Amino acid sequence: MTAPQDKAAGRRSAVLRREAVLAAVPVAVAALLGATGPATAGTAGASGVGDPYFPLSGNGGFHVEHYDLTLGYDTSSRHLDGTAVLTARATQALSRFDLDLKGLKVTGVTVDRAAATFRRSGQELVVTPRHALRDRQQFTITVRYNGTPAPVTDPDGSADGWVPTDDGAFVAGEPQGSMTWFPSNGHPLDKSTYDFTLTVPKGRTAVANGVLRSEHTANGRTTFRWHQAEPMAAYLATATVGNFQVEKYTTPDGIQVYNAVDPREAKEAAPVLKKLPSVLAWESKLFGPYPFRAAGSIVDHADVGYALETQTRPIYDSAPDLSTLVHESAHQWFGDSVALTSWKDIWLNEGFATYAEWLYSEQHGGDSAQKSFDALYARPASSHLWAFPPGNPGSGANIFDTPVYSRGAMTLHELRRAVGDKAFFRILRDWATVHRGGHGTTAQFIALSERVSGKNLGPLFHTWLHTKGKPAKA
Repeated sequence: MTAPQDKAAGRRSAVLRREAVLAAVPVAVAALLGATGPATAGTAGASGVGDPYFPLSGNGGFHVEHYDLTLGYDTSSRHLDGTAVLTARATQALSRFDLDLKGLKVTGVTVDRAAATFRRSGQELVVTPRHALRDRQQFTITVRYNGTPAPVTDPDGSADGWVPTDDGAFVAGEPQGSMTWFPSNGHPLDKSTYDFTLTVPKGRTAVANGVLRSEHTANGRTTFRWHQAEPMAAYLATATVGNFQVEKYTTPDGIQVYNAVDPREAKEAAPVLKKLPSVLAWESKLFGPYPFRAAGSIVDHADVGYALETQTRPIYDSAPDLSTLVHESAHQWFGDSVALTSWKDIWLNEGFATYAEWLYSEQHGGDSAQKSFDALYARPASSHLWAFPPGNPGSGANIFDTPVYSRGAMTLHELRRAVGDKAFFRILRDWATVHRGGHGTTAQFIALSERVSGKNLGPLFHTWLHTKGKPAKA
């Protein structure tokens, strides 16, 4: 994500992989199971995975393997009709379980085609299947729902989720907005594949993640079918609707690009979007092969104050500048492919994407990373930059604040200085490769950095990630 407070400044300015992917799902499932407590016959899944910042985010007791979302949206009335079919696997014996869903009217729920009882409890949809579920049992949940979706307000005051626009909707779900438009296991721990069938009025375009499989118009409405084959956290899903100019092409590396741009932003966005293939090629050289088969951009005309790294196809609320494009593209490796296990580790997303901006500048005739670091370090101890340590921001209100982005990037620069370029760039590439399609933690990143460099880096990370105030120079 490009943080609201940083966006104006931004405008100014193969075997190993297979083993990692196969290991990723058990890691996520084990973490979810751990959040539910001891599993006994007929127990209820927990209402959240226990994240310290968003305790009700996600659900315990099961892993969603696949979402099949069928949505119809009327841009005039702003009414949404939805059917969500979730293919899931129990990670304990379950008498009931929760899904994250806020607002919207649920008209029916089935589990394995049998009607299930359900009730609403805040953001939780509590489902009791007709028959208890066995540990490791695969099952299918179908939820039918409708209503007028609306965003949630995040702890930092920003709008998140289904945000209505004058010609459709800007749909960006970080950190908790996915529950505003589909029932989900809505924590980054749980990654799934997706199919989207989106029907909108003729003349509007509905853009989701992954590859566009078909587009068909009949009776004044157009249906778009999208498929996201690689695992994705729910907050990275989008179903943005609007009046868009569409550009489609395939890069020399075989990546299918789909750009959707609001005509009001097209002139300003064009020269930046033209650089997307070269930006992805540059990042692939640094971080390893691009992790998905699709790419692109959604450039909307929406006053939300941020951009988001929606998987395969970042969404921008207006024409992005080049640094923002670099930032959101870097997230495809750091944040999307390698996902968080806890929101307190958000620096692994935002610090890395910010440092990618510094590296791009350094290698394309702009300021060096050292100069970017020095300019920030020159800020006085009273500066908000030093308000809290990025390794644990302290609350959901802080996860998209300056210290996470800028001091997170500074941490990486200090690591680079300590271990040298050869080891540093190997660390970045190994991190994106070993955890490709899975998850990573700060502790794992520190361990990798020490293993590659052969150095004790505990004091460095303690100072830059976990110490309050302005660190002293090394």
